[in-house]
Amino acid sequence: MVKVEKSMIIGDILRTYSGVAPILMESGMHCLGCPSSQMESLSDACMVHGIDADTLVNKLNDYLAATEA
Repeated sequence: MVKVEKSMIIGDILRTYSGVAPILMESGMHCLGCPSSQMESLSDACMVHGIDADTLVNKLNDYLAATEA
């Protein structure tokens, strides 16, 4: 099973799993195309945006699990 982890770089997540962009946007990350997203971990971005990283990782992984089936 595919897994997103908090330590992953946002740009890498988007390149690998493009379908997760709406989940990130809905969570409050509206700057997915900004230069920081190419170097910033999901955990760091969550901290900056005031988002609970564990909750977001669970949402992303739930989506990926559902799309694998």
